[in-house]
Amino acid sequence: MTFVVVTGMSGAGKSRAVAALEDQGFFCVDNFPIELLSKFGEMVLRSQDKMKQVAIVIDSRSVTDFVPVMQELSEMRQQGLDYRILFLDAADSTIIRRYKETRRKHPLSEGNMSIYDTIVHERTLLSPIRERADFLIDTTSLSPAQLKEQIDRLFLEGKRGLTINVVSFGFKYGILIDADLVFDVRFIPNPFYKQELRPFSGLNEQVRRYVMEWDSAGVFLEKTASLISYLIPFYCDEGKSSLTIGIGCTGGRHRSVVIAEALKERLMDTGMSVYCYHRDIQKSE
Repeated sequence: MTFVVVTGMSGAGKSRAVAALEDQGFFCVDNFPIELLSKFGEMVLRSQDKMKQVAIVIDSRSVTDFVPVMQELSEMRQQGLDYRILFLDAADSTIIRRYKETRRKHPLSEGNMSIYDTIVHERTLLSPIRERADFLIDTTSLSPAQLKEQIDRLFLEGKRGLTINVVSFGFKYGILIDADLVFDVRFIPNPFYKQELRPFSGLNEQVRRYVMEWDSAGVFLEKTASLISYLIPFYCDEGKSSLTIGIGCTGGRHRSVVIAEALKERLMDTGMSVYCYHRDIQKSE
C-alpha cells in the first residue's frame, strides 16, 4: 500500500496537494489529530486489503511540537507500516501574498504578531519533519496545474524507478529550494547581451544554437549527464523515487533553459521518467 503524510507551511498548497491525491484514489484525512495517529496506523494495517492508498495531513493547525510526531511515525514504521512524507514549502513573500489575497488568518497568528514573524515561528516548528521529508515541493512559482502534475509524477500507480525533474531557474530570483542537485551555468556567455537574441527565451532555436556553440557548454552538458547517470543507481538503491536537478543562470530565461532542455534529452537514455520545466522563463532579466 501507499501511505503518505502530507505536511508543510500554511499557504504552501497542501489542500491542492490533497485534492490531487484524492483524484488518484487516495483516502485522505485532513488536519489529523496526533493523539489518534498510532490507532489510525493499526487500523490501516488491518485494512490493507481495502485501503491501498492513504494520505493524512499533519500540520501546525493541530500540532505544537513535531518531535513527538516523528516518534509516533517511527513507531508506526517499526510496526510494519511504511510511509512517505511530502512537505510543501514556498517563499515567505509568496506565503504572505497568498494570505493577503485570500484575507485568511494564519493558524498560528496571535495578538499583534506580524504575518512574517508567524511564518518564521512556523518554520521552526516544522523543522523536525521537514528534515525527514522524502519529497519536498516548492510551490512558489507553480500553478495549480503544475503542482498537480508533480504530485501525479510522485504517486501515480504504475510508476517505476526514479522520476527526474530538470528545472531551470534564475539565481536573481532565489535558488531552487527543493533541488537535490544544483548546477550553475553562468560561466557560459549570456545571450542577453546579444541585442538580436535578448527578446527570446532558451526555447528559441537561435538562442539554443548560440549557447551550444560554446565548447564549455557542450563539455559541461556531457560531464553533467554522465555524472547523473552514474548516480542514478545509487539513488535508486537508497529508495529515492524523485530527483530534482536545478540548472541556474542569472535570470533563468536563456542559458539555464537551453541546458535544462538538452540535459533532459540526454537523461532520457537512462530509462527513467524525465521531465523539464522552467521556473523563471517568463520573467525579464
